[in-house]
Amino acid sequence: MSKEIFLCAISNISSGSCNEDCAFCAQSSKYKANIDRYLKKDIDLIVKEAKEAKKNKAVGFCLVTSGRELDFKKLEFVCEVAKKIKKEVGSLHLIACNGLADRESLKELKKCGIDSYNHNLETSKEYYKKICTTHDWEERFQTCINVKEAGLKLCSGGIFGMGESLEDRKSFLKSLKELDVDSIPINFFHPNPSLPLPFKVMQIDEALLCIREVREFFPNKRVMVAGGREITFKERQKEIFKAGADSIVIGDYLTTKGAAVKRDLLMIEELGLKIAKQCNGK
Repeated sequence: MSKEIFLCAISNISSGSCNEDCAFCAQSSKYKANIDRYLKKDIDLIVKEAKEAKKNKAVGFCLVTSGRELDFKKLEFVCEVAKKIKKEVGSLHLIACNGLADRESLKELKKCGIDSYNHNLETSKEYYKKICTTHDWEERFQTCINVKEAGLKLCSGGIFGMGESLEDRKSFLKSLKELDVDSIPINFFHPNPSLPLPFKVMQIDEALLCIREVREFFPNKRVMVAGGREITFKERQKEIFKAGADSIVIGDYLTTKGAAVKRDLLMIEELGLKIAKQCNGK
């Protein structure tokens, strides 16, 4: 293998204040999961996290807020954070992940320094109604269209292992191709006793097959393995790169702990892979 691996870090800047009923999400207030809940993380702390991410060789930094949509107050907060990071940290590729969003709000994010917007389709149009009833899959799809029209890069993927069928997975990938996404984050369902989904952690071989299928659908796009990597692949995490991944999330996730960053960097080094120094190309 002779490819660059893109590293991305996440900051959960507003946690656990969502009234939607997405059955996969511990941030939904309906399920009362045991997570940290706060309206706004201190901006100086977010900037500190961004500096640490850059020090750890991340080229992408994602600002995530809980809740249904990018309303005016949330927009103001994300813009304030983005401006400060761009001023104090510099060259990080900033990604916003703030729910459903209209074109004008997304244009404002771009003006304030956001480079990409992450809004996952999560699963197929056909299966989505079984895991969420408070908004429609079509609203998610339209937000992705709005992202492209606003001139931002589109980061959209989903979660495998929520009980979806093989046909659902194919339908989901076809929808992503229709959107011409720029990067595809792949998550694997992380069971939580508070959530209504009863499904177990996916078997490693099946999870690797999911990555291969995504790569076959998107030979020239960035394929990121994000949430659920450690719990799903365990001691076989190195195999995700051979399967087609060329990007991972380092550090912690939204509500769950990730691997030690040093361990991930060592894993990449042992494989003889290079770490990307900037977030361009694909």
